[in-house]
Amino acid sequence: MRFKERGSSRFKVIFLLIIFISAIGAGYVYFLPAFEQNKPVISADEQIYWNLKSPLTIHLDDESGIKYYKVVFKDAHKEVVLNQEMFTDIQKSVVINVNPPKLDMFYKGTNSKLFIEAVDNSKWNLLDGNKATKSINIKIDTRKPVANVLENSRYIQRGGSAVVVVNIKDDNLKDAYISFNNKKRFKLQPFYKKNHYVALIAWPVDFESFKRVNLVAIDKANNKTITKVPLYIQNKKIRTDKIKLTKRFIRNISASVLEQSFEPVPTDIKDIFLKSNKELRKKNVNTILTVGENFLQNNMIENFEIKPFKRLRGSKEVAGFAQIRHYYLEGEKIDEAWHLGIDWASVKKAPIYSSNDGVVVFNEYLGLYGNTIIIDHGMGLGSLYAHTSTQSIEIGEQVSRDQKIANTGATGAVFGDHLHFGILIQGVEVNPVEWMDRNWIKIHI
Repeated sequence: MRFKERGSSRFKVIFLLIIFISAIGAGYVYFLPAFEQNKPVISADEQIYWNLKSPLTIHLDDESGIKYYKVVFKDAHKEVVLNQEMFTDIQKSVVINVNPPKLDMFYKGTNSKLFIEAVDNSKWNLLDGNKATKSINIKIDTRKPVANVLENSRYIQRGGSAVVVVNIKDDNLKDAYISFNNKKRFKLQPFYKKNHYVALIAWPVDFESFKRVNLVAIDKANNKTITKVPLYIQNKKIRTDKIKLTKRFIRNISASVLEQSFEPVPTDIKDIFLKSNKELRKKNVNTILTVGENFLQNNMIENFEIKPFKRLRGSKEVAGFAQIRHYYLEGEKIDEAWHLGIDWASVKKAPIYSSNDGVVVFNEYLGLYGNTIIIDHGMGLGSLYAHTSTQSIEIGEQVSRDQKIANTGATGAVFGDHLHFGILIQGVEVNPVEWMDRNWIKIHI
């Protein structure tokens, strides 16, 4: 009897030991990287618009590597395998360029699906690996947007402005804009009625040549329509100005501007000016561009009326728009830069008034520009007031025509008290003289 009990006990111990060892082994296998259980990640939108011309891009990712994938196109009439591949080496990331199926010229389908299957290199699932599937709705769109130019200004001058009114029709419109020389884009705003849009545009003065202005419309299937905007061009005489710098000005003004802009100040006198006039100027201009672009509203414009902008009362012009300033230090030219506004000088701390209604969208210290105010007048048009000493308005405030907004000053990189006045088209500084001319506004805008 005791022998049987001992045998039975020994069997239980061995059985429990086997279970324990098996559990440890299973746990060990479970946590082995080779037996990971995460399914491959299939990166693609739930719905895709396809023009059946350009390939679709799908990304597959898996920590153990992709072993196999298949892409199938299905609609009400057919099922076609578009892509299929088995990998012999580990591919942790796979980019699939799915070419469109070959459909006959009378194909009328608009809705279909892509089915994607991906299997990884894991030893899990009895060595078959982890499998992921995804279904994508495909909306077939092979028609380009309808995009026509309805009206536009007849002329545009280098550094100047123009207006364009367009008509765009597409049920799946993704993007539409006006392109200048394929380098600068101007946003469109809804205008007057459905499918009509408007934009104020500019010929940036640092674009020496005029190549082409286009209306560009792109739908969600990447069908694109490009329509030329017919504009006659007028060049502008570019003036130059020679400015003699002193070490005292650089130490007192240029260095101070860098400090107030939280920029490190170099030790070399020439480097101080170059950092201020080049690097900081670029940042300041980019800030103005960003402000001009971000505050463009997307509301329907039913009426746009602007009065001529007025010069600073009782002032004398001391610098004009589109001057190239050449800077000299001890007889050596060390830099040059565009002057993109009009400088008016009057008495110290002269009052500044707004010429048009608008909303204050910027009121901060802006490096070379000093204390600066930007007012948004709608449709991408803004006015800029730089080097001010005191400000009478706040960000977000609605200002009225002839309202006092500030006083002139000598903040920023200046030789003395004056106002730097600028006009902005979606953040691009343009010729203010045009916008001060009642006849020009009436004819061109």
